[in-house]
Amino acid sequence: MTAARDWTLVTGASSGIGADLARAFAARGHALVLTARRADRLDALAETLRPQVPVAVMPADLADPAAPGHLLAAIAERGIALHTLVNNAGFGLRGRFVAQPSAEIAEMVMVNVAAPTALARLVLPDLVARGRGGILNVASVVGYLPGPNMAAYYATKAYLLSLSEALYEEARPHGVTVTALCPGATATEFSRRADRHGAKRFKDTPMSAEAVARAGLAGYLRGDAVVVPGAANGLAVLAARLAPRWLSRKAASRLQD
Repeated sequence: MTAARDWTLVTGASSGIGADLARAFAARGHALVLTARRADRLDALAETLRPQVPVAVMPADLADPAAPGHLLAAIAERGIALHTLVNNAGFGLRGRFVAQPSAEIAEMVMVNVAAPTALARLVLPDLVARGRGGILNVASVVGYLPGPNMAAYYATKAYLLSLSEALYEEARPHGVTVTALCPGATATEFSRRADRHGAKRFKDTPMSAEAVARAGLAGYLRGDAVVVPGAANGLAVLAARLAPRWLSRKAASRLQD
């Protein structure tokens, strides 16, 4: 492998938005590094994309604190210089905070918060030095809200949104873009992992992962700080910004019933 092409690292690429973001970057000619826990799914996706671009499959479990460092070291050993980091890996937990297993909360914080922070810190200095490329962080519209009955998950997405916007301002003078993609309800495996089949916000027709990925890539290429795909999601974010916090809390709680 060489660093001749623009390479994009996509975490959580085995399904959903991550897989569709990988397809979208490949369509633009980006070579890909795909990572997730499920190697078989990564291999299957890679086989469909290799006719278009070079693809490296590097399975990793980002719940392991050492995983970001090991992953970036393995990428460097192959002579790959990353142009874009896509922090997509993440999962949610539904239910009352006091009833959720502590170990699962800790794992979620590692994957949703610690891993993307560590990867960004490892990748960003090289991007700034070269004056090109960037980071696309998959956050969520729920990052604008407190989330009773999904308290820790909403908090992780609020963190990622805040981090992204701050890094956008830090990186922009150096020709580097940091974008937060904030989708709403999306047709992926996320709801099964989060045990959200009955949640009200998933009873309406969600956006497709492909549509979310297209919007996210388009916004990243424009140099946007935040991308909220879908008019309904945009209105939800506006309402969250304008509403009193007590009302936002009540509304979010009802959405998770």
